[in-house]
Amino acid sequence: MDNSEFTQMNIEISAVDATDEELDRMTRQLLSELREMDVESAGLTPGASAPRGSKGDPLTLGSIAIELLPAAIPGVITLVQAWMARGQGRTVKFKGKGIEFEGSPEELQKLLATLDKGKRKK
Repeated sequence: MDNSEFTQMNIEISAVDATDEELDRMTRQLLSELREMDVESAGLTPGASAPRGSKGDPLTLGSIAIELLPAAIPGVITLVQAWMARGQGRTVKFKGKGIEFEGSPEELQKLLATLDKGKRKK
C-alpha cells in the first residue's frame, strides 16, 4: 500500500488539574487503545529537548501522533470520545486531514455527527 494513502493526525489531551504524571498515564492509556484499532502507526510525540539529567528521548506530554487510512478516522474519533467520557474534565485537540478540533466530549459528538452526515452524502 502506498504511504500517501495514509493520513497523519495529532491528538493532544489535557485534563483539569492533572499532574504531569497523571497526564502521562492518561496519554499512554489512550495510546494503548488506539494501537488496538486499525491504524498504521501510533506513538507519543517527540519533544524538542530532554529535561536536564533525564534519560531517553524527550516527549511532549499529552500528545499522540497517529497515521491511519481516512476511513478509520470516524472510529478513532468515537474511541477518543468514549475515552474522554470515562474521565472528568478531559479535553482533546485533533489536527490533521482538514480536521482541527479542540473541546469536550459533547463538542466532539457534534464533530462526529458532522462527519457522519458527510459520509452519507457520498
